[in-house]
Amino acid sequence: MTALPLVPATEPVAADSPYRSYVYAYPHKSAYRPFAERPLLADLWRDEDVRALSLYLHIPFCEMRCGFCNLFTRSTPPAEQVAAYLDAFERQARTVAATLPDGTGFARAALGGGTPTYLEADELARVYDVLESAFGVDLTAVPMSVETSPATATADRLAVLRERGVTRISMGVQSFIDSEAHAAGRPQKRAEVDRALELIRAHTTADLNVDLIYGIDRQDERTWAYSLDTALEHAPEEVYLYPLYVRPLTGLGRRGRSWDDHRLGLYRQGRDHLRERGYEQVSMRMFRRADAPEAQGPEYCCQTDGMVGLGCGARSYTTTAHYSFDYAVGVGRVRSIIADYIDRDAADFAHAEVGFLLDDDERRRRHLLQSLLRAEGMDAADYASRFGSHPREDFPDLFAALDRRGWLAEDTVLTEEGLAHSDAVGPLFFSDRVNALMAEYEAR
Repeated sequence: MTALPLVPATEPVAADSPYRSYVYAYPHKSAYRPFAERPLLADLWRDEDVRALSLYLHIPFCEMRCGFCNLFTRSTPPAEQVAAYLDAFERQARTVAATLPDGTGFARAALGGGTPTYLEADELARVYDVLESAFGVDLTAVPMSVETSPATATADRLAVLRERGVTRISMGVQSFIDSEAHAAGRPQKRAEVDRALELIRAHTTADLNVDLIYGIDRQDERTWAYSLDTALEHAPEEVYLYPLYVRPLTGLGRRGRSWDDHRLGLYRQGRDHLRERGYEQVSMRMFRRADAPEAQGPEYCCQTDGMVGLGCGARSYTTTAHYSFDYAVGVGRVRSIIADYIDRDAADFAHAEVGFLLDDDERRRRHLLQSLLRAEGMDAADYASRFGSHPREDFPDLFAALDRRGWLAEDTVLTEEGLAHSDAVGPLFFSDRVNALMAEYEAR
C-alpha cells in the first residue's frame, strides 16, 4: 500500500489539527457523482494533449485487508473471479485504447491496488501483454512502478517484473516490529518482510520504496527509530512516512488531540532521521536517497498531463474531467462493484460513468495542490503562464492564512513547519463545491 487516500475522518477533526485530510488527488472520489448523461470517452479525450500520459491499472485484490486501509480492494478472492477480472480488464483496455486520439504516448505506467502481485506470475505477464498490445506501448521504455506486499513478493513474480522492465517496486511494511504491525491491523511476520526485501534486491534492479506508518498504538520514539533504521539497512531509494489515519469502515477506533501531537512528534523525528542519513525530502511523506539516480524516460507533469486508468478502482484524468467507477470501502459494496465490472461488455467501457467536471476554478485549485505540497513548492511563473494570474491573486484569503501561521517561506513555497502541516494546508484550498459533495458522501 503506497497511499492512504483522502476521505472524511470517523470523528470530528479539530480546526487546528495537522491531520485533516491527505490530499492524494483533487478532488477525492467521495466528491465524484454519476454523470447525468454518460459521456463518450472519445469525446472527453478528443482535444487533449495525449503525447505524455500516465497509464495505470488497478488490481483490487489483496491477501489480507489491513486495519488502517480504506483502499478499494477485496481480500482473498476466488481464483475464478481473478481470472474473470483480467478478462474484463482486457475488454476495457482494448475499448479505451480505441477511444484515444492518434499520437497517444505514455510517459509513466503503474500497477497499483490492492496488491498487483497478488496475481500469479503468468497473470502478471498477461497484464503486461495486454497493456502493450492494446496501447501499442513498449513498457520497458517507460518508467514503471508496481506495488507489492511481503507475502506476494515471490521470486517468480519478481522475475516477471524484472523481465518486463519494472523500474520501481513499492512495498508497505508499516513497521518492522510485529506487535506494531498487528496493532495497525496488519498481521505480518518480520521474517516474511525481511525475505521479501532481500528478494527484491536480489532479483531486480528496480528502485525500492518502503512505506512506514507512525502513530500506531504503543509506538514510541525508540520503536519508530528502530523501524527507520531497519528500513535503511536495505538502502531503499525512497521511503514514505505515513501518519496513521482512522478511516470510516476500517478496523481501527477513535483517537484524540494527544494523538495529533504524538504523530507530529514522530513525523519530525522521522523527517530529521532520514535527512541526516542522506535522504532529500520531496514532500511531507516522500523522501528520496540523495545519491539515487533519477528515473529515465519521457517527461511527465502531474499538474498538466493526463492519466488513463484501467480497472474498477482506477481514475482517469483529462483537463476538464476526472472519471472512474463507483467507489466504496465496505466489503459488501466493493464486491458488488467488482462483480459489476466483470459483467460489463466491451461497449460499456466506452463511456465515463462516475466523475467530476472541473471548471476553471477547480483546475486552478488542483494545479496548486499538486504543486504547493511539494518541498520545492509551486512555480508561480508556470501557474501564471497556464492561468494568466498569480495564485495569490486567485486565493488571497487562503495565502493570507498561511502567512499568519508562518507556513510560507517564500511566495509559494512552504516552510518546514508548513510542509509538516500539509494535511491541514491542502484542505484549505478545497472549493465549497467539493467540500459540500464530500460532506454529502455516505461511506459504504
